[in-house]
Amino acid sequence: MVITELHWTTQSNFPVLASLQIFPLAIAILLFLINDKRKLFLLAVISGIIELGLAVKLYLLYDAHNIALQFAEKVVLFSPLQYHAAIDGISVLFILLTAILNLIIILYCFVIPIKQRKSFIILLHVVIFSLISQYTTVDMFWFVITSSLQLLILGYILWNWATSHERDLALSRYLQFMSTGLFLLLLGVIMLGWNYSDATGYWSFDLIDLLTHPVDIKIQSIIFFLLFYGLAIRMPIFPLHGWLPIVAEHGTVTVAPVLLLGLKVGAYGLIRFVFPLLPEAVIQWHQFAMAFAVTGIFYAALLALMQVNLRRLLAFAVVSHTSILIIGLFSLNHAAFQGGIMLSINFGLAITGLLFTTGFIYWRTHTMLLSKLGGLFDHFPIIAITFFISGIAIIGMPGTPGFDSVHLVLEASFERFGALVTVAAAIGNVIAAGFLLWAFQKAFLSPKDVSELWSSKAIKPVTIPERLLALILLGLLLTVGFYPEPWLELIEYSLKDLSELYGHMETN
Repeated sequence: MVITELHWTTQSNFPVLASLQIFPLAIAILLFLINDKRKLFLLAVISGIIELGLAVKLYLLYDAHNIALQFAEKVVLFSPLQYHAAIDGISVLFILLTAILNLIIILYCFVIPIKQRKSFIILLHVVIFSLISQYTTVDMFWFVITSSLQLLILGYILWNWATSHERDLALSRYLQFMSTGLFLLLLGVIMLGWNYSDATGYWSFDLIDLLTHPVDIKIQSIIFFLLFYGLAIRMPIFPLHGWLPIVAEHGTVTVAPVLLLGLKVGAYGLIRFVFPLLPEAVIQWHQFAMAFAVTGIFYAALLALMQVNLRRLLAFAVVSHTSILIIGLFSLNHAAFQGGIMLSINFGLAITGLLFTTGFIYWRTHTMLLSKLGGLFDHFPIIAITFFISGIAIIGMPGTPGFDSVHLVLEASFERFGALVTVAAAIGNVIAAGFLLWAFQKAFLSPKDVSELWSSKAIKPVTIPERLLALILLGLLLTVGFYPEPWLELIEYSLKDLSELYGHMETN
């Protein structure tokens, strides 16, 4: 595969990938030394802008028509552990999304009332470091290490900034699932390193090395399921989603779920590592993944309609739409890969919009029970509109980022699995539209309930910073929705090798 052609492009005269990773850590240290609230705000916001600027710089320098990995950086720490970073268009797209979300979350943390804000912002910067590292590394062991760091910190955030007395239950369920997923992922990575060691005499977890010695077909299925389940728990995919509704209901309202939802990391891990390294196993088991995905669409959608808590409803919405993403990726053609990646980006933006608006609601009403909400559109229409646009973006309405993504996924699904699966996915999407619109109607449009928890007199008006944040989210959703061509072009050539690999296997 041409993916083995690594080059340091002459377009960059500094290690841009290392800078993107080290900068958040350096800012975290500086934030630790600052006690003044105003300086804390200025440094955090400026750091978010600079990180986004570095991501944009990377985008501008990246050669979208070159299918090789670019900007390679490599430092051997001690064998077999090494820092080896390189990116393609897929990486650039996920890095841009992470940098945008980072800045939005920083602004959000200074808009809402949050305890221990300084500690929260410091931990946020460490999480951003871990995410950027996962999107730039081509070493699978480094991927596991940074994943562990991310999940550990997010677990602490979920517990320490929880809004429910059941935070211990949420943390326990979270640790059970995430530790299992990390163990499976680590075991699969070790087996890949062992396979390489058996062929060469020394260990390596580097993707470039691993591609030179294909995995024996006899053990491909074992490694595939270890890696797939390890990533599937994080995404999460039915039936490995049991942690999400509990964490959504009892953990933090917004920030941790935005960073935790592994749609982005999971999809990236499949595209970057699993599909190139284990093609025979993927071909053998892709219908198995599809069957669980179709089941998950309807299972999660029907459960979402039964929820009385808005946060749990959104959790099941994530599970349902993750299933559509899996159908796309495992359709195993160019349109499928494009649609799957763009769906990940769409979900990253749309879920952020939904969670942020629920955060605004919670900090005013102190409840997420749909029976206690109602008539909120009259109090803050901009928040209601943001929720609505984010909801229809998830279901792929025209003018939102999900439209082209869902179109590509359904097109690829029809080609791979036929009409039955494609129609099932489309119907599941319609059900999703139903429960998200129902949630919007209950929370914002239904007649105001006489509640014991809040009254119209107690609701604080939307502040100017909140309005600006909502407008930023709306602008991002609509811009990406109406103008998706640059993002599709960015990943077009990066997917060429993978598409040809599976196209060649099918013809054989």
